[in-house]
Amino acid sequence: MGMTDPDAKSSSLSPAETVRGLLRACDRATLATLQRADGDRPTGWPYASLVMMAVDHDASPVLLISTLAEHTQNLLADPRASLLVDGTAGLDEPLTGARATVMGRLERSDDPRHTARYLARHPSAEMYAGFKDFAMWRLRVERAHLVAGFGRIHWVDGAEVLGSSGLAIEAQEAGVVEHMNEDHADAIALYANVLLGLEGDGWTMTGVDAEGADLRRGGQVARLPFDKPIADADGARVELVRLVKRARAAEPS
Repeated sequence: MGMTDPDAKSSSLSPAETVRGLLRACDRATLATLQRADGDRPTGWPYASLVMMAVDHDASPVLLISTLAEHTQNLLADPRASLLVDGTAGLDEPLTGARATVMGRLERSDDPRHTARYLARHPSAEMYAGFKDFAMWRLRVERAHLVAGFGRIHWVDGAEVLGSSGLAIEAQEAGVVEHMNEDHADAIALYANVLLGLEGDGWTMTGVDAEGADLRRGGQVARLPFDKPIADADGARVELVRLVKRARAAEPS
C-alpha cells in the first residue's frame, strides 16, 4: 500500500476516513480556482493547475505557491478553491480506485509548522521557499466529494474529513523523524520493502502524525498507516515497534 493505493482497506473505512487517507498519501493535486476578471481572460471559468501538496497534522492541505502564478492571482480575487486528490495511479482499472475533490477556501499561512511539513515532503522546494513571491497557503476544508469506485460516491462535511489537532505529536514530530532516520534506517527499509511492497534502498521518513508516517525515496512517496491513532511520541514508538515486528515476521526467510 503506497501512494498509489491509499484505499486498500477502504471496505473498513468511512467515507471521511477514506478522503483523509487520500490527502495524507498524495503529494500532489489538481487545484481549481475561479478565473478572475483581468484583461482578456475568460472571467469566471474554472482554472485547473498542478500543485505539489503536503498536509497539516489534521490533514488540511498546505501549498507553497507563487503570487506570480495564475492560480494565486485568482485566489487573491476569490479564495474559493477545490483540490482533486487522486489515488488511482497504477491501477489496471483506474475508475475503480478512490479520488476526492476537497473544497474550501485557501488562506495565506505564516505558521512555521506548515513550512516545515511542506519542505519535509518536498525537499527540493527549499531552494525557492524563501523567495519573496512564494508563500504557504492552507485550505480551510468545507466539503469533500468522494468517488471510491462504482457506486461508492459520497458527499462529506469538512469537519468529518479532518483529523485530530493540537496533539503532543505535532511538537514532537521532528524529534521522532530524526531519531528514526538516524538510528533506525533498517526499520524504515522494512516498512517500505516488506509492509508496503515497495522496491529500492534509501527510504527515509519525512513525517509522522496521529494516523501514520510518511516515507520518501527520491521522487517517490508512500504512506505507512498505524494500526490505531496515537497522540504523542511514546504512542508513535509503540506503533513503529509493532510495525517493524510485523515486517520482520513477514520477511522472506
